[in-house]
Amino acid sequence: MSHSNTTEFINPSTIILLGIPGLEAAYVWLSIPFCIMYIIIILGNFFILFIVKIEPSLHEPMYYFLCMLAVTDLVLSSSTLPKMLIIFWFNSREIDFNACILQVFFVHCFAVMESGIFLAMAFDRYVAICHPLRHSTILTNPVVARIGLAAALRGIMIIFPYPFLLRRWLYCRTNVLPHTHCDHIYMVKLACGDTSISSYYGLFVLFSGKCVDIFFITISYFQILRAVFRLPTKEARLKTLGTCTSHICAILAFYIPSFFSSFTQRFGKSLPLHFHVPIANIYLLVPPMLNPIIYGVRSKQMRERLLRLFNCASKS
Repeated sequence: MSHSNTTEFINPSTIILLGIPGLEAAYVWLSIPFCIMYIIIILGNFFILFIVKIEPSLHEPMYYFLCMLAVTDLVLSSSTLPKMLIIFWFNSREIDFNACILQVFFVHCFAVMESGIFLAMAFDRYVAICHPLRHSTILTNPVVARIGLAAALRGIMIIFPYPFLLRRWLYCRTNVLPHTHCDHIYMVKLACGDTSISSYYGLFVLFSGKCVDIFFITISYFQILRAVFRLPTKEARLKTLGTCTSHICAILAFYIPSFFSSFTQRFGKSLPLHFHVPIANIYLLVPPMLNPIIYGVRSKQMRERLLRLFNCASKS
């Protein structure tokens, strides 16, 4: 297919992913940290799923939500990173148009799901600290399952219009995408004509998904802080806040790069592509890598279970 800027075509059969424009000479070196990150993501999140499955003491709402987060992180990173490494290692830049649309859906859908899971985890912390005697009756296993299903359905419903909006545009400029993966806003920039509906809907997704979640997470932690400061001793306050540390760190690791990437894409037009593209990848890859480390290090129960596994392995 011609890459001409003058040829008009609708739904090109392939999209050409450039990777990180301007850093082509460093692809081999760049692949090393990204490959290490992917290995950590795979091992770390499967470790979370395995430990929670085999340890009965971890069969409680917070760890069920953590398992949902691990599955979401695995899908989110696996939707983009393998193709990125293929570009870096083999210079294989083509991706089928339908596969590109599917990648857009998976990336944004699971990002919204992850945001919803963080909100669910904040609700769990709120109930555990503000209503500790009712925690087991409020967050029963069926309720936890329904919350997880609601987070998944919300992500699907909010992102469902993306593929249809992207298919309706006339791609008359080029089929070359200056990115490592297919991203909604970059696909919109390839299209001709008035694509404002896609741009506005992208902002709607940002605010109706992540911004709404941040609002309710903030309210949850406001109530948590009120309850904590009512505790009689400093030791009790610190111990209670310590149960929220992992969740707060994970939230910051997810939302800060996410919003920074979204706003630089829309308002940082003067910034070079070799700045935009890595930032977009950081928000998709760093949180899935950090979440197992954060929760694995902070959770005493998970550390103890891991030590028992190592002791059993060494004795055998």
